[in-house]
Amino acid sequence: MTRMRQGDDNNAPLVDRGMRTGVVVRIILLALVLVAAAIAFVVFKNSLDNEMVLGALGILAMVGIFFLVSALIGFIEVMPQSQSDSLARSLLDSHPDGTLITDEKSRIVYANAAYGRLTGAAKEVDVQTLETLLSRNRESNEALYRLMNSLREGKDSHEEFRLLKPLGSTGTTGSGAHWYRLKARLVPEEEGSSRKLHVWQITDITSERDDQERFFKELQNAIDYLDHAPAGFFSAGKKGEIFYINATLAEWLGIDLTKFVPGSLAIRDIMAGEGLAQVQSVQADPGQKKTETLDLDFRRANGQILPVRLVHQVSSMRDGAPGESRTIVIDRQNEPEGGQSASAAAMRFNRFFNNTPMAIASVDGDGRILRTNAPFLKLFSGIVSRDDVERGALLRGVVHENDRETLTAALAAAKDRQVDIAPIDSRHPKDEARHFRYYVNAVIDQADDSPEEAAIVYAVEVTEQKALETQMAQTQKMNAVGTLAGGIAHDFNNVLTAILLSSDHLLLQARPSDASFADLMEIKRNANRAAVLVRQLLAFSRKQTMRPAVLNLTDVVGDLRMLVDRLISGTNVKLDVDYGRDLWPVKTDLSQFEQVLINLCVNARDAMPQGGTITLRTRNLPAEKVASYGYGDLPQEDLVLIEVADTGTGIPQEIMDKIFEPFFTTKEVGKGTGLGLAMVYGIIKQSGGYIYPESEVGRGTTFRIFLPRHVIEALPAPVTGAEASEAKAAAAAHEKAKAASSSEPVDLTGKSAVVLLVEDEEAVRRGGKRMLETRGYTVHEAGSGVEALDIMDELDGQVDIVVSDVVMPEMDGPTLLRELRKKYPDLKFIFVSGYAEDAFARNLPADAKFGFLPKPFSLKQLAEAVWEMLDSKE
Repeated sequence: MTRMRQGDDNNAPLVDRGMRTGVVVRIILLALVLVAAAIAFVVFKNSLDNEMVLGALGILAMVGIFFLVSALIGFIEVMPQSQSDSLARSLLDSHPDGTLITDEKSRIVYANAAYGRLTGAAKEVDVQTLETLLSRNRESNEALYRLMNSLREGKDSHEEFRLLKPLGSTGTTGSGAHWYRLKARLVPEEEGSSRKLHVWQITDITSERDDQERFFKELQNAIDYLDHAPAGFFSAGKKGEIFYINATLAEWLGIDLTKFVPGSLAIRDIMAGEGLAQVQSVQADPGQKKTETLDLDFRRANGQILPVRLVHQVSSMRDGAPGESRTIVIDRQNEPEGGQSASAAAMRFNRFFNNTPMAIASVDGDGRILRTNAPFLKLFSGIVSRDDVERGALLRGVVHENDRETLTAALAAAKDRQVDIAPIDSRHPKDEARHFRYYVNAVIDQADDSPEEAAIVYAVEVTEQKALETQMAQTQKMNAVGTLAGGIAHDFNNVLTAILLSSDHLLLQARPSDASFADLMEIKRNANRAAVLVRQLLAFSRKQTMRPAVLNLTDVVGDLRMLVDRLISGTNVKLDVDYGRDLWPVKTDLSQFEQVLINLCVNARDAMPQGGTITLRTRNLPAEKVASYGYGDLPQEDLVLIEVADTGTGIPQEIMDKIFEPFFTTKEVGKGTGLGLAMVYGIIKQSGGYIYPESEVGRGTTFRIFLPRHVIEALPAPVTGAEASEAKAAAAAHEKAKAASSSEPVDLTGKSAVVLLVEDEEAVRRGGKRMLETRGYTVHEAGSGVEALDIMDELDGQVDIVVSDVVMPEMDGPTLLRELRKKYPDLKFIFVSGYAEDAFARNLPADAKFGFLPKPFSLKQLAEAVWEMLDSKE
């Protein structure tokens, strides 16, 4: 049924078919019950007692009379309606948006008065559905179609569309284009009902669109005015990222605005020199704003400098965190020089003052900072800010507390106009790894605008310089210790050689059953132990005997893995090997390099008493990646990297620079000689490589070894000099091994040969002479090179072989060889030395041929060397 709502006629709905179906159903059911009761009385009137019938009729009559009276006085509402329903309908009736409610078949259930006014409907019969109204225009019809699809999917949605004439207009022309917003939502008619209603709300938003277009035009005008202003402007976020930059500044900097993305550029990207430090020094109090004028330089996209003046405003959050900033930029390069020459000169001075690489501060007689430049604020960021300078901060705060009294004395001297004030070296107050040098200069002629100025202080960071000085001092120290160790080892080698030769001589005369035989063997055994220590000292001093060969470290590490596994067996330490692919070859002594790896692995094992992991890693390191490791003295060439890392206790930083020194150890007494890492250092250095330790207490240590890549020549070079001796020694070793493997022992007795033994150490010379004579040789001895030349002249050169020490007074071994070869070019020659062969071979001619016997040596080794040289065909 259709009914008109009471109330204001202007807000009365045009259509309201919203009677609650539940009430109607109940009334119909009640009527049916009453009709059924009446029929029952008629049908069964003969079966019922009259009194019973009269009683039932009386009761029904009383109920009906009570219901009628109650309904008349309003005690019972025939069509009950809740207060919330009434409130909802009142809201719908008075809603300013046109509201239309339809069922699933698009039949109108409700239309409020606003809908009628919007569509031009004056009465119920004029009300049309939205499908009818909007289907006449393509844009509105498409919007309606999308909304109906959304309703079918159970979604609420809205659309905006434009009509050339207002809704409900029937003429060919209207009052102009109108914009509408149409909303649609799905609502059940009532609780418990499966029937769903579609609620449509339509609003005329023409005036709202007009306001938006007007605002957009005004915004465009404002942006146009800002873009074409004679000054630059940019806005930045909390971290300095630029969100807006006007066209003027973009043109100055050479930035393409069409490619500019907010946040892709930061203030630091357009700053030149130390200007960023000045900008960052402007900080506002919590919850406040602050504006400063700064003279500095911008950097254009092409790298050119643009001098500018900034009016920089920063804000701060309530908690003190930095906020956004707004900055006006004025170009200073086109300022007139005439009437503003003083101002221009001041700006040029500020530009140079703030771009100098040295931190500068002006202080008064009490040490308060008057002015600073940008590098000063950058170097001491977090200690002194622009606000601190304005509040008169003391300069003593920028030096370490241990040097503040020295700085105070220097400032007092400057106040007294003293000229020669010694510079002050100090560390950073908060970062002791950084070092600074301060120069304090007195102000002799004070300026009129700053009469309180007493001193100018210059600060330069010298951290890298200090590191280089420390490294140089450590290198000189290691070289000095190496030279000392080498000298000691040379003299000690002579003593050990004499002991070994004498013990061998006595052992030849003694029988194993003699009481002294065991003592002689003990003497020889301890002499050999001492010889091992001497070799370690020589390794540290880089003067040990080495036989370099071209090696593939993958094979070396693979062969060594089983040995390392045995060394760490029985512990909770495991070995992890990470092989690099296609490793470049290196050239070093195989046995010596194996000692390096074994020593480092043993040290790593000892540093992990509770267990851990030793990692052996190899890698190729191209020249372009060398700098990434940060070791300044590494050459920029192809290197091979070997790393030995552990997860042990680590090495404290205070002893890190001592670990390669000989006899320095952190192990218990009797568990280490302190020569292990010294030997490692010497072997790597003698191989032309570099070794660097890195450690953190509690987390482990890593030793990085860098060896130069060995490039194999396509054509073999002629074998000369030391290389010839290497080849000769290798051939001799091969022949010796071949002889050792045969069934018959090698005959080391003499061949009636004449030997000239040249040795300045009498004990060694006497023992060698005696030993060779026991083998059947005729031996002549000389105490120096000059004496050896005289003996050769006396013998008319009738000498088969010369065995000579290298280091001797008056004339050393290499000089003796050169002199003898002048007259006797085919004379066989053996050098005896405790130093490495290449330590003296470089002083010989390139085609010099000779043998080499390292000290200390035994009788058998001396006899073998002489026998093999005489037996050779050279």
